[in-house]
Amino acid sequence: MTQPLIASGPVLVDLDDGVGHVRLNRPDAANSLDVPFLRALYDALMRVHGDRRVRAVLLSGEGAHFCAGGDVRTFAAQGDALPDYLREATTWLGHAASALMRLQAPVVAAVHGYAAGGGGFGLVCASDLVVAGESARFLLGATRVGMAPDAGGSVTLARIVGLRKAMEIALTNPTLTAAEARDVGLVTRVVPDDAVLAEGWALARELAAGATLALAATKRLIWDGLGATVEARLAEESRTVSELSGSQDAREGLAAVIEKRSPKFSGR
Repeated sequence: MTQPLIASGPVLVDLDDGVGHVRLNRPDAANSLDVPFLRALYDALMRVHGDRRVRAVLLSGEGAHFCAGGDVRTFAAQGDALPDYLREATTWLGHAASALMRLQAPVVAAVHGYAAGGGGFGLVCASDLVVAGESARFLLGATRVGMAPDAGGSVTLARIVGLRKAMEIALTNPTLTAAEARDVGLVTRVVPDDAVLAEGWALARELAAGATLALAATKRLIWDGLGATVEARLAEESRTVSELSGSQDAREGLAAVIEKRSPKFSGR
């Protein structure tokens, strides 16, 4: 029986059969991230962390997309205050990514539509297992708008797909199909679009029925095997993104996304 834990707001949480279902709930904005959304996401993850009944976590997005990344219109509206705004936003995003990695319960991300930027692509990298629909698309996209990776992606991506492939993804910003994401190790399995949530639930319930102490210990050992540099880099990512957001290139990148045109970067 489904029990709502957080019933309203930009992030919803339900509990069902030992699975905490965390739902990104800004469908009209493609679940793009702003500061209130990121704070709500962190609060939601802390809610499931503090509930002993939660034995696995399912992360999904409402609407047409899992998460389209940062809310570029909100970012562009900040003007000269953008570096301070992004310092706060990336700090909350880092807290959320760290929480996904550090939760004792294993995390299954169910991805449909776009998973882009630190919010989409980065949270996928921070999840333990990923189920994607056949038409799902994955785009890091940070350098495309004059920014740098965040959500721990500067560490996790290379550890997941390897150094050369991570460099290619981060520097050239290809849009990966679900099959391509699976082939490089970013995605665990690809399923028909109409089966994404059902497959995510099935996998989460399988984990919730397992030896949760052993699963938690194994998850901790694997993430810790990446080294302390993952969380150490979160603060550096936040500083770098904040600094870059004050550049002319970053503002041009945001404007180009909003105006649906190619950016013209000046290197300033």
